[in-house]
Amino acid sequence: MEKIKIGITQGDINGIGYEVILKTLNDNQMQEFCTPVIYGSAKIASLHRKNLEAINFNYTTISSATEANPRQTNIVNCVSDETPVSLGQPTKESGEAALKSLTLAVDELKKGHIDVLVTAPINKDTIQSENFHFPGHTEFLENHFGNKNDSLMLMVSEKLRIAVATTHLPLKNVSSALTKDLIVKKLQILKDSLVKDFAINLPRIAVLGLNPHAGDNGVLGMEEKDIIIPALKEAEEKGILCVGPFPADGFFGSDSFTKFDAVLAMYHDQGMIPFKNIAMESGVNYTAGLSIVRTSPAHGTAYDITGKDIASESSFRNAMWLACDIFRNRQQYAEISKNPLAATDKK
Repeated sequence: MEKIKIGITQGDINGIGYEVILKTLNDNQMQEFCTPVIYGSAKIASLHRKNLEAINFNYTTISSATEANPRQTNIVNCVSDETPVSLGQPTKESGEAALKSLTLAVDELKKGHIDVLVTAPINKDTIQSENFHFPGHTEFLENHFGNKNDSLMLMVSEKLRIAVATTHLPLKNVSSALTKDLIVKKLQILKDSLVKDFAINLPRIAVLGLNPHAGDNGVLGMEEKDIIIPALKEAEEKGILCVGPFPADGFFGSDSFTKFDAVLAMYHDQGMIPFKNIAMESGVNYTAGLSIVRTSPAHGTAYDITGKDIASESSFRNAMWLACDIFRNRQQYAEISKNPLAATDKK
């Protein structure tokens, strides 16, 4: 099988991004199934490497992923060697460096120079600029590879897949942002992703309510009766197997989530809290619904442990594995979905 070329963004250079990247790529198995291409700085990578024990692999510097050595880790230098590194501190310079890495990686992804994208954590404040005015990676990538609401934040682990209907919104804005059409669209994206990206033929999706006790038939809120239940009915008419709305607390407290292939939560923390409680160190953030494959670790910059050689690389490693799995699953789906009559007609 042809090796998958993985583009890796450095994220915030003052966080644990380089630590989890270097620890992951220190495993020789990585080079056996993929060609890693880091968008960042060889000098900054070496600085972080000095703080880590038992990191023995070598890397080569290149100017583009088109020059990547398939037998080594590659670094595309896109950040000045003079960029200051202040471990554990969010700075304007670290935000600028993160954006340069992300921008070049996205450009090369568009050109087909890399196959998939794995992003290290950014600081959503310091990265803000004229060219980045988004709440996070998800919205930035949606702007480049889709339209509004085309993407879906999907958190993935061995035990749970959970998506969120609304992403980075203040809690006070969630109710007004929820509409029947939005929920139906997110359910369609989720179903399509489960089929094409995860090779699940008939996925079962659980849908959470917005209010405590899923509204208690209107006593604690009308969003379930007015928005969520009508959305579920329309989704079912479209062939989406979805059940709900479930009260979120009891749903996770009783392990009901184990009976479904995925869960759709209504807002960020409703999905993130149970997910990170279950899979904080091993889970993966996947941006579903786009033409490209992008994953990231489930954790953030973790400034408090930067430079201490204690960050776990499990989540980042799983992000790389998942990106490759999805890339292969999409290839397989495209192959089995081909119209055999069309091939015959060409002959």
